[in-house]
Amino acid sequence: VFEEIAAVGLTSTATLTGHGDPVEIPLQSVSAGFFPVVGVRPAVGRPFTYEEDRPRSRVVVISDRFWKTRLQADPDVLSKGITLQSESYSVVGVMPPGFSFLDKTVDLWVPVGFSAEARTPRGRWLATVAKLKPGVSFEQAQRDMTRVATELASLFPNFNTGWTARVVPLREQLSGDIRPALYVMLGAVAFVLLIACANVANLLLARATSRRRELAVRSALGAGRGRLVRQMLAESVVLAAVGGLVGLALAWWGLQALRAFVAEGIPIQRLETVRIDGSVLLFTTTATLVSGIFFGLVPAFSASGASLNSSLEEGGRTGSGARGKRTRSIFVVAQIALALVLLVGAGLLVRSFTRVMNVDAGFDIDQTITMRVSLPQARYPEPARRVQFFAGLLERIAQVPQVQSSGAISFLPLTGLGAATSYGVVGEPLPPRGQEPVTDVRVITGDYFKAMGISLVRGRLFDERRPSDGVNKVIVNEALARRHWGQQDPIGKRIKVNWDQSIEDEIIGVVRDVRHAGLEAQVRSMTYWPLQRTPYPSMTLAIRTAGEPSSVVAGVRGLLREQDADLALADVKTMDEVVSNSVAQRRLMMTMLGIFAAAALLLAAVGIYGVIAYSVTQRTREIGIRLALGAQRGDVLRMVIGQALLLALAGVAIGAVGAAFLTRLMTDLLFGVTRFDPLTFAVVAVGLTGVALLASYLPGRRATRVDPAIALRAQ
Repeated sequence: VFEEIAAVGLTSTATLTGHGDPVEIPLQSVSAGFFPVVGVRPAVGRPFTYEEDRPRSRVVVISDRFWKTRLQADPDVLSKGITLQSESYSVVGVMPPGFSFLDKTVDLWVPVGFSAEARTPRGRWLATVAKLKPGVSFEQAQRDMTRVATELASLFPNFNTGWTARVVPLREQLSGDIRPALYVMLGAVAFVLLIACANVANLLLARATSRRRELAVRSALGAGRGRLVRQMLAESVVLAAVGGLVGLALAWWGLQALRAFVAEGIPIQRLETVRIDGSVLLFTTTATLVSGIFFGLVPAFSASGASLNSSLEEGGRTGSGARGKRTRSIFVVAQIALALVLLVGAGLLVRSFTRVMNVDAGFDIDQTITMRVSLPQARYPEPARRVQFFAGLLERIAQVPQVQSSGAISFLPLTGLGAATSYGVVGEPLPPRGQEPVTDVRVITGDYFKAMGISLVRGRLFDERRPSDGVNKVIVNEALARRHWGQQDPIGKRIKVNWDQSIEDEIIGVVRDVRHAGLEAQVRSMTYWPLQRTPYPSMTLAIRTAGEPSSVVAGVRGLLREQDADLALADVKTMDEVVSNSVAQRRLMMTMLGIFAAAALLLAAVGIYGVIAYSVTQRTREIGIRLALGAQRGDVLRMVIGQALLLALAGVAIGAVGAAFLTRLMTDLLFGVTRFDPLTFAVVAVGLTGVALLASYLPGRRATRVDPAIALRAQ
């Protein structure tokens, strides 16, 4: 089924020393077949070999970005080593500029080197990337992998029952969950283009109407209708070409702005490789020509089809007739309808974002700053040394001015990282294999709960000063306690996790639910372990301060340097920034659709203004007669605004139907609101109608100032 297959580990970090201050560098563990599978060779040097893909192999492939920024593009990089995690690594290759795989932040690739511990039949920390053999479909590959998963479940029932394998095209994996948003953005772009084209078509139609006498003279002098149509289409295409060039300039500027906007916290893969290239220019040229021709046809045929005799006899005094007026009205109604669809979509995303930000995360984001410290395995191999290190660091941090409390956790909430295991409740029947409950697991130390503002609901917290009674202690969240004991007191109850079924854990406390997986995710069962039980080498510090959180960073960095000068303080963020980054993709989508909706609203308003203003100009004689016969100026204003109101109501009605149908494509992007949210529809409909009335007010005021005598003499 597969021609080649390779393993890819989760993104981790390694501390780089010897090149300025210690710094954490994102790193991926991959098997030796990785580079052949993805089909990209290092621009300098080579990938590591299969012989080098073994435990404790000290070779590394680096990114072009790392080579230039950290090593100053040293041409002799292959003959020099770098120090990672206090160990010397040989650089064997430098990847081409812009190369990334699944995680654009990764700068280092090292051999995965399956150790005996890594081969333990539990835990899931590897993904695979494979190249299909010629003629093999994804469906065939999926069937084969399903068979493999079934065999693994029978060989290792404790950890693989109920699990399967899914084959995903790499393109789909790279686009990830942003694909629906991209389709919505593409639709928004198309709508704005249609609105702009309808607007320009209306202007061309008005201009063509004013040129009917000129065109009639040309026709009388021998110009055929085809020649007149070609002339007007050429003018339309030239106008579209100018717009296309301006659009390309705006696209270049917008791409730079987008890159700056998503530089932090938004996982848009390979954005740095997106550029205005030949395919973009070809698409722009095609769209420009099609728009210019298609939306220039109506004005061209309308004007060139004018009766020669009637046009000459009219002397340019009359309007474009009922057909021209109807065409302009249709274009305006279409603009309003399309604008309403975009405004409803943007409104739904704004409402969703507001609901997300109002979700109770379970912790207090104010006055708290976080930072990660990772201990190298080479210098901290003993678990006791890791516990001692973090205990000593937190004790010293507590002495820093402005620090109110501090603690540490293995995986910070809202970062998308974590560990989980199935478990059972002691004294309850075990569920069938594959149906066991699952709990997330976090390792904590110090005053973590106090630093994060996570309140204790029942029982007590960990106390390292208490003498051990030989029983492991755990703290659980409300969700786990509710699931098994309802309103009963779970303190003193015991559970067994499947990481080590021979050990029972006694529950000593229950804390508030925390949305670790994201503000939009459901609260999951959570078990907290003390660091002494599982001494993680990498922990994230959480520090609550009395003043500005960032004011303590320099002091903490100094303490870390005193304790171990070769360690780096990484991912320094306030909890407010952590929360903001967790919703960055949703915020970007909301902002972009909002920009498109605002552009659509502006174009629709301009379109309404143009049509009403042109109508007032064409009806000057009629308005003069009405005023001469006793009509009040307020009556004239109401007549003009009433015309705009009818167009607006027609557009709103059609747009509401379209929005009700098209917003089903946004269902997966909404949170806490339905796609038929009545408040959003009502606000947009009323607002758009109000904008239409405002756009017609100035032409209406101009109409009320018409002097009947002058108007009648002019006609």
